[in-house]
Amino acid sequence: MAKGGVGKTTTAVNLAHDLALQGHRVLLVDCDTQGQVARFLGVTPPYGLYEFITGRDAQGNTVSKREAVHPARDNLWILDGGIKLVELKYWLGEQPRENRHALLRKALVPKGDALDYLIFDCAPGWDLLSVNILMAVDEVLCPVALQGPAIEGLKTFFQYLISAQKLNNPLGLKYILPTLFDRRTRQSYDLYKKLKRLFTKQICHPIRLNVRLSEAPSAGQTIFEFDPRATGAQDYRKLTRRLIDDGIRAQQVPRFF
Repeated sequence: MAKGGVGKTTTAVNLAHDLALQGHRVLLVDCDTQGQVARFLGVTPPYGLYEFITGRDAQGNTVSKREAVHPARDNLWILDGGIKLVELKYWLGEQPRENRHALLRKALVPKGDALDYLIFDCAPGWDLLSVNILMAVDEVLCPVALQGPAIEGLKTFFQYLISAQKLNNPLGLKYILPTLFDRRTRQSYDLYKKLKRLFTKQICHPIRLNVRLSEAPSAGQTIFEFDPRATGAQDYRKLTRRLIDDGIRAQQVPRFF
């Protein structure tokens, strides 16, 4: 999404953990300079995406890909983001023009069956790192907050997606995930109905507004650890089930950001 505050990191972390809980091997890549994924999971990786891609740390020391990938839970590994991604964007910009947009795909997308799911948690906005992410995925999951100008944010994102599809033809918008669904307000219901009309195939069960979802990161836990009976846990389980079922039907591994 082009807009912040729609639940991208909350969705990425909880989806990744629930997939891992179901026995799937998941790599979650934090592509935001805020570096929220590690905080949400309560871990402190020494390295991350910058070292994974460049092969070195800030001091110029060699870092292997294995060292950069940090175990966060059983079946769940992360590549940390954070402020070092500013340097990564500069580094990408210095690479040969003809392949700089596809470096993440070359480095990250695994061969064979090493992973079941590769999930990117993206920052708002559009830059060379965003382009690299869209070159590395086939399917997009787009959270949309059922508050304020939700549809306007989608329009901006579609412009990005259309541009990226010129370089990555298989890329498609697979899921629209309504978030911050407040059952007390008419606005949430109206926006949800509108999204259902516009995106009949892509629309997912909404993630209800739930204070436990916002409290869990402070404890360094996912909603499934913090309060597995919360409505947020129920809603994300439904999302996980849909993704798994769709993957089985398609007989292929879906990748998301």
